[in-house]
Amino acid sequence: MLIKTNAIVLSKLRYRDNDIIIKCYTQEIGVVSFLLRGVLKSKKGGAKIAYFQLLSQIQIIFTYKGSRSLQSIKETKLNHIYSSLHTNVLKGAIIMFLSEVLSNTLQEEEQNETLYSYLESTLLWLDEQTEYANFHLLFLLKLTKYLGFYPDTTDQAFTVFNLQEGKFELKESNKYAISGNKLALLKTLLGTTFDALPNIKINANQRQAFLSMMLLYFKLHLGSFKPPKSLQIFNQVFN
Repeated sequence: MLIKTNAIVLSKLRYRDNDIIIKCYTQEIGVVSFLLRGVLKSKKGGAKIAYFQLLSQIQIIFTYKGSRSLQSIKETKLNHIYSSLHTNVLKGAIIMFLSEVLSNTLQEEEQNETLYSYLESTLLWLDEQTEYANFHLLFLLKLTKYLGFYPDTTDQAFTVFNLQEGKFELKESNKYAISGNKLALLKTLLGTTFDALPNIKINANQRQAFLSMMLLYFKLHLGSFKPPKSLQIFNQVFN
């Protein structure tokens, strides 16, 4: 089956001497992995590999064969040329971190137009911004909506992790209940948008504590979720 689709690059792994394996989140059929042969071998290959930087937005044409774990791409072109995501050091750290989270959480081979649109639009938003220190916090919080465990705020006395009901709540009886600055920040982020994000001011310690809470939340709801290897570097950059 010949498929033409937009895609976002989630991960890239060198394979043998001249090949790479990439995992993409595609608009048409969800997560697909590809083997790209010979892209590291020549000067032309160097131009091609630039298409496959982490979280690049590309358009690809490939023949999908369900019996194969690795597909082959026939044609590739960039959908968007980022102005800063791959050249700004701080944004590069965000991209490395979020690509690892997304590669870890997005596993299904199925279409999800709303999730794809969310990823596409938020990455373009980040590319244009000069104030973005809290971007990853709101990005992860809103991502839970598309993964099926967004906060249930219908209860006024809500707690962070209601494991029995599979919800993100804040009930005092739960052992994962939070309070203080983390609770205040959670409520603030639940009520904000990306455009209003620069108005939220928190320090590095608060940012790191809230991120740790979010990663625990992902781990509790997604059994296969692993702490990103890039987390330590990410925290160092933003501290």
